[in-house]
Amino acid sequence: MPELPEVETALRGVSPYLKGFTIEKITVRQPKLRWAVSPELMELKNVKILDLTRRAKYLIIHTEKGYIIGHLGMSGSVRIVPHDSPIDKHDHVDIVMNNGKLLRYNDPRRFGAWLWAENLDEFHLFLKLGPEPLSDEFNADYLFKKSRKKSTALKTFLMDNAVVVGVGNIYANESLFLCGLHPLKSAGNLTRKQCELIVDTIKTVLTKAIEQGGTTLKDFLQPDGRPGYFAQELLVYGNKDKPCPKCGTKIESLVIGQRNSYFCPHCQKKK
Repeated sequence: MPELPEVETALRGVSPYLKGFTIEKITVRQPKLRWAVSPELMELKNVKILDLTRRAKYLIIHTEKGYIIGHLGMSGSVRIVPHDSPIDKHDHVDIVMNNGKLLRYNDPRRFGAWLWAENLDEFHLFLKLGPEPLSDEFNADYLFKKSRKKSTALKTFLMDNAVVVGVGNIYANESLFLCGLHPLKSAGNLTRKQCELIVDTIKTVLTKAIEQGGTTLKDFLQPDGRPGYFAQELLVYGNKDKPCPKCGTKIESLVIGQRNSYFCPHCQKKK
C-alpha cells in the first residue's frame, strides 16, 4: 500500500492545482469504500481550498467550510487530469476545480476513504495517532520512554501508529537494517543510544524517499503519472536470498504481525 513518502509525494504533486482554487463540485461514482464517502462531500459546491496538508497517511484538504480527508488505502492513487478526461473503471471520486482540472481518485480494491470533518482536533481517526516521524516530537527520549516494558517485536512496535505514524512495512525493514537491529528484538530492551539511532535513521530514510518521489509500487503512480524511484535503492525489502549489501550473507525473511519482514541474519543478530 502507499506509505508515508508516497502520500507526501502525492500531496506535493496535487497541491499546485488545488490550493487557492475553488471546488465546483465533487462527483462520487462509488460511495462504498472502506467507509462510506461522507455525504457532505457530495453537497460541497463553490468552496475555496485554502491549504493541503498530511497527517500520517491521510491527505487533508483545508476548505473555507471544513476539511476533506482522503486515504489511499491499499491500492488507491490520485492524479490531476482535465475535466474531459475519459473515466476508467476504478475512478471513484472526482474533485472538480474551477481551473479546468480535477483531482481523480482511482482505487481498484476500494480500501481507501474520503471523509469530511468540521474540526480536525475532534476527528475520530486522528485522536490516538502518535507523532509524525519527521517532527521534533519524535525523538530519542520519546521513543525510549514509549518502549519501556514493551515486549512487542521492535518492527511491530515501530509500525504502531499510536507510537509513531507513517513508518510502514517497507521503511521499517530498511531502517532496522541500517540500524543493525533484528526485527524481532523486544522493544523494551532498546537502549537510549539505540533509540537515538532508530529515530535518526527513520528520519533519514523517509526524507530520502520523499525527495526521490516515494517507493515504486505496482499500485502507486505520482499525480503526473511518473513512478517513484526509491525502490531501486531498497537494501533488504523484497530481497530474500539476495546477498546483503553490507556483508554478502543471504537476506532472510519471516512473517511478523502478518507482514513480511526482511533482514540480514549476520548484520542484524537477535541479541
